[in-house]
Amino acid sequence: MHFLDQAKIFIRSGAGGPGAVSFRREKFVEFGGPDGGNGGKGGDIIFEAVAGLNTLIDFRYTQHFRAPRGQSGAGRNMTGAGGDDLTIKVPVGTQILADDEGRSLLADLTEVGQRITFLRGGDGGRGNASYKTSTNRAPRQHGTGWPAEEMYVWLRLKLLADVGLVGLPNAGKSTFINAVTNANAKVGAYAFTTTRPQLGVVSTRGREFVVADIPGLIEGAAEGAGIGDRFLGHIERCRVLLHLVDANDEDVATSYRIVRDELESYGAGLIDKPVVVALNKVDTIDEELIEALSGELSEASGQPVLALSAAGGIGIEPVLDALVRHLGDEDRAEAEGVEEQDWSPL
Repeated sequence: MHFLDQAKIFIRSGAGGPGAVSFRREKFVEFGGPDGGNGGKGGDIIFEAVAGLNTLIDFRYTQHFRAPRGQSGAGRNMTGAGGDDLTIKVPVGTQILADDEGRSLLADLTEVGQRITFLRGGDGGRGNASYKTSTNRAPRQHGTGWPAEEMYVWLRLKLLADVGLVGLPNAGKSTFINAVTNANAKVGAYAFTTTRPQLGVVSTRGREFVVADIPGLIEGAAEGAGIGDRFLGHIERCRVLLHLVDANDEDVATSYRIVRDELESYGAGLIDKPVVVALNKVDTIDEELIEALSGELSEASGQPVLALSAAGGIGIEPVLDALVRHLGDEDRAEAEGVEEQDWSPL
């Protein structure tokens, strides 16, 4: 299945049905009069976040969504049937953006089952029975129904993950996610083997968390170099970043700074997220060089550096433990931020 994280669609709610113009004409009924019913309400456009979806590929083939309109009213004061609401199911983490220059955020669906009525259907028009007064006993006017609402919107998917993998192309991110999760990311001896985000679930020490792998960043990604920074949106919601640096790079400190500069250029608070730094592919160099490169990388990053070989299974557990510590610290911080209150039924 192809991965699609952006889509432009047209949505339109249902218009209200027209009211009826009708008069009673019944045998042996002494009094007649207007009995035209109101029109039915048009259907709403509703967005719902559902489990089991992780791409917007369905919106590549269907871009127009129209809710049905309300039915017309009828005689005997019968109200027209309302149009059915149209529910558009999207993956959890989908944002709804306006189709304007700034792509302003209109809604953000971050939980399974979250629903939002985005466009409301038009109300039905009044039938002539509702216009009857003491001085206007045979009205012939009626309402035509309120019009529908319509607009173009952009859907943008931001994957929900606990840990985001960042690094230059060929830093070993796909190998790492394959080693610690059930993902089957493509691995190759060339740059940009990852062309779309990958998700995997890690199980370690009785704890589970989700890891997201995105295509590698190169210098100038914020200006569109390489695959650009388009996929960085998928790690905006991550709680901690794992920054992998290839031990075979000419200058590991420069490699680290290139990625950090691109994160800072992108914004959205990525540069402020907690980060675990790991020197990957250490199985290809000797112990002395590992120590020297780790020192250079630690000086550039300002924090301890973990030695790792995802392909050789070296140092994986310490890296996972470091990630769990960051995730656990945030859980405790959230728990401490909730003040304990006495129970109340209100």
